[in-house]
Amino acid sequence: MTTDLLAPYKLNDSLELKNRVFMAPLTRCMADDNLVPTQDMVEYYARRADAGLIISEATIIRPDAQGYPNTPGLFTSEQIQGWKKVTDAVHANGGKMFAQLWHVGRVAHPHFFDGEVLAPSAIGVEGSVPRMRELTYITPKAATKEDINSLIADFAKAAENAIEAGFDGVEIHGANGYLIDQFLHYAANERTDEYGQTPENMARFAIEVTDAVVNAVGNERTAIRLSPGAYFNMEEDKRDKAVFDYLLAQLDDKKLAYIHGGIFDDSTQFDSLEGKTTSQYLRANTKTSLVGVGSYSFDDAKQAINNGQFDLIAIGRPFIANPDYISKVANNEELVAYSDEMLAKLF
Repeated sequence: MTTDLLAPYKLNDSLELKNRVFMAPLTRCMADDNLVPTQDMVEYYARRADAGLIISEATIIRPDAQGYPNTPGLFTSEQIQGWKKVTDAVHANGGKMFAQLWHVGRVAHPHFFDGEVLAPSAIGVEGSVPRMRELTYITPKAATKEDINSLIADFAKAAENAIEAGFDGVEIHGANGYLIDQFLHYAANERTDEYGQTPENMARFAIEVTDAVVNAVGNERTAIRLSPGAYFNMEEDKRDKAVFDYLLAQLDDKKLAYIHGGIFDDSTQFDSLEGKTTSQYLRANTKTSLVGVGSYSFDDAKQAINNGQFDLIAIGRPFIANPDYISKVANNEELVAYSDEMLAKLF
């Protein structure tokens, strides 16, 4: 049977999507200096409301979560009201939208906030802040148990703020080498307490964050993005697979809205995943609705879904170049090719 990606898809009892095509989270660094969404952002997202679900650009949960300039937040009343304008516009155009909740961990930079950079362990990364190359990364502080409890509470509070701002749900950013992902990989986590050394311990922070968010907004409005194959600001380690094996088994019991792969190119095979790609590994280890991502075209995604590789597809750069992406693929119209020059403004 051939799946129609543009037909409605029931995610759960709370959410029915008008199609299986998500707009992927796309960091644009276009919020104002108070990290409040702008009118340009309102119009940008509203133009893409034909997606089955828009996942917002990664949105920081508190000041020390910031590692890029002008990334929006969800921790002040002004930010909440700014996002409310976005979600109102998306809903007025018939769309649905999740907020992606973000803490960058060891790739945060104190240029953006007063305080220390937090991570699972005091292990830094080389390089500098994107778009601000003069700012080089610093060695983070290993989070204390008190720090960890505060982070968990702030993820939950950001989820509550997202619902107040009109979002239909939240996606926990547990991927791409950021804070939660750092706890899940041996290259970034050398803790010897209950958050390190064993799969159960290393998965603990991700599970506690998920439980706190579920308690705040409900399991049907909670999703998570994961990068089981280390590839971004992270070294691969064959021990990581056992961490994700354990984590995914635990997450399946929570009946989340979906699990979303975190990868730039889903053709990448990982030795640590026994030669599997991200989507192949996730499909084999979760019964939760799975969102594929990573350089898929619409036709490639349709074939992958029909092959059972995942259930839904998140499309990134083509949505930047084509606000009317859904209309174009529905009518078999030619897509505008993405180019990096398009990142200079929202349109």
